[in-house]
Amino acid sequence: MDSPGYIILSRLVAQNRATAVLAHNMANTDTPGFQAHRPIFAAFASRAQSGVGASLPGGEAARDAAYTWDRATWRDQAGGSLQRTGNPLDVALSGEGFFAVETPRGERFTRAGRFTLDGDGRVVDQEGNPVLATSGEPLSVAPGESRLTIAGDGTLSSESGPIGQFRVVRFPDAQRMQAEGDRLFSAADAPVPVERPTVVQGAVEGSNVRPIMELTRLTNELREFQMAAQFADKEGERVQNAVDRILRRR
Repeated sequence: MDSPGYIILSRLVAQNRATAVLAHNMANTDTPGFQAHRPIFAAFASRAQSGVGASLPGGEAARDAAYTWDRATWRDQAGGSLQRTGNPLDVALSGEGFFAVETPRGERFTRAGRFTLDGDGRVVDQEGNPVLATSGEPLSVAPGESRLTIAGDGTLSSESGPIGQFRVVRFPDAQRMQAEGDRLFSAADAPVPVERPTVVQGAVEGSNVRPIMELTRLTNELREFQMAAQFADKEGERVQNAVDRILRRR
């Protein structure tokens, strides 16, 4: 296959991944704290090799071939809308930051503040991971304590007094965080405490995915994929016709 065929194949691969990313966003429209993903593509220029498309008809010099380059995935960090639940252990962050949780793989971070109490009185996330306090220890509620309140700075209290403060952290470059599933993130950089977090009790942050916009993008990507597929078919026919003519001459 010559350069046009490889170029259009690179475009097809890119369109396929763009469609998959959009479908993943759509599937997480109702996932608390989910942040929409956006693929990043670029053009990769490559000089045609001698003997393979090295020159064009009429003696014109070979041109650079621009292939589609799948570079990375960018995460939209815009906050989602706050959804009131009335659950005293549902908490949302209004502004920057992440809650810290302890997992079997180490410390992880999340904005999905749908928390509950486990059998040992620990505050845990939906996967059962303990939520950490500023002390680095899991937040725990003593047996019998029921009137739980959470202040704007993340301090958890009961009728007996303060229990601890939710650990809320940020990162100099949150784009470097790696998603683990749809709610948790790992980070190579050291977390920095948010000095004045804004924590809202009785609410969770919804996904920042806007279904109508995603559906529009998905429709456009599908059309682009169909166009590229049609071009690939035509290119295949062109190559086959060229081969047939060569064989007939022989």
